Amino acid sequence: MLFIYFLSIFLLIGCSEVVFNPHEVPAGSQSNYNMKLSMDTNGLFSADISIDILNVSNEKWDELKLYFIPNMFTSENSPQLNTPSEIGIESVKIDNQDASYSLKKDTINIPLRTLVSPNESVKFQMKYHFTLPIDGFRFEKIDSNYHLAQWYPMVPTFQKGWNKQHYTFKGESYHTAFSNFNLTFDIPKEFTLVTTSDEDRLLSVNNNSFRIENVKEIFVAILKDPEVIQKKSDNVNIRVFGKGESEEFLDEVAETAVESFNYFQSNIGPYPHKQLDIILDGPGMEYPGVVTAGSIYGRSVTNEAIKNIVIHEIAHQWFYGIVSNDPYTDAWLDEGIAEIATYLFKYSNEKEFSYIDFSDKMEPLPSNLPLHEYSKSRQSNYIYGQSYTNLAKIFNQHGGKQTAKDFLNSYFTHYKYKEVDTDEFVRFMKFYLELEDDSLFEDWLELEETENE
Repeated sequence: MLFIYFLSIFLLIGCSEVVFNPHEVPAGSQSNYNMKLSMDTNGLFSADISIDILNVSNEKWDELKLYFIPNMFTSENSPQLNTPSEIGIESVKIDNQDASYSLKKDTINIPLRTLVSPNESVKFQMKYHFTLPIDGFRFEKIDSNYHLAQWYPMVPTFQKGWNKQHYTFKGESYHTAFSNFNLTFDIPKEFTLVTTSDEDRLLSVNNNSFRIENVKEIFVAILKDPEVIQKKSDNVNIRVFGKGESEEFLDEVAETAVESFNYFQSNIGPYPHKQLDIILDGPGMEYPGVVTAGSIYGRSVTNEAIKNIVIHEIAHQWFYGIVSNDPYTDAWLDEGIAEIATYLFKYSNEKEFSYIDFSDKMEPLPSNLPLHEYSKSRQSNYIYGQSYTNLAKIFNQHGGKQTAKDFLNSYFTHYKYKEVDTDEFVRFMKFYLELEDDSLFEDWLELEETENE
């Protein structure tokens, strides 16, 4: 009997799956935002922001360094704008005491009078008012609509110092940790507020408060008399907002949104919010719970292209919105994977990925360089095109689209609400596909030493 018992234990151990231990990139900071936002009938906004910032790094802090992206759209920093933003900072405080600070481009620096040790917190407070530029980028007024992207002081991650890069007008140069937000808003009654929210929000509420947890940022759009199509997918309300589009096209976009949303939720993992909003206005961009998909960098696009943008940006709800990466240093991770997910949905009946390989016509550069190391005209070739092409090649060599679909599900499951960098992604892919070395990545990624687990 004893022999049979030990034999059974041996067989159970021998047949058990190898467990993969994900190594997330530590955020170093954790933030809770309390935000008040009001707007008058002339488009003047007032903001009162309080942020409790917890030091979860291994270092003491002697300063705070925050993003303040609206300052990039003032006449001082963007003299080419015909109608720049006007900003007035009324007060900056640390722990309820007036604080000295400097504001240069999109960076607020605040020296701290008292060091903030690991596991201690500090409160940052700022009151200011602002207008939106008419010809800005994401943070802008478009006709009678207001898009407030990155409109508040944002806390960077802290990784060997504050991980704060210079703002760029192409790509995403800001990187924040998963945070909690309380937002109180008050807007004129003739507008509709669309924002990141866990609630199934009513269209008619113009002053209210709500809370959302575990998101990287909070986006606010204030729309004048939009057309709205609403559809349900299980317990998620999917809304499409437009202005001037036909009801038929809005319905087509809504159907595309529901179909792609259902596909991603069934094959990748659960969506965390009760609402998903698609705004057919502004450049194609993803925010937690919100997608904008009217144009690419200000250029009008076809109806079919808009639907493709919607699919890609919805895919970002999983890859960037839930599985995080630094979009300044590892933009290919969310963009390339969102392209893979988009292709899986659009061509679900095909067994393998198709792609066009332009590598022989491109200067050989890795897809994971920081944004400033690419020329603006060629940045997308490497971050989107080259990364998608090489991921497609790898999946085609290891089972095709079914392998890719299973991989994305496992990748999402292992890394939801964690930050991944290039080396960790490669480590996971090598484990998942049982690759022996880095040879499939060497021609298009810059890697440190990786190992299987």
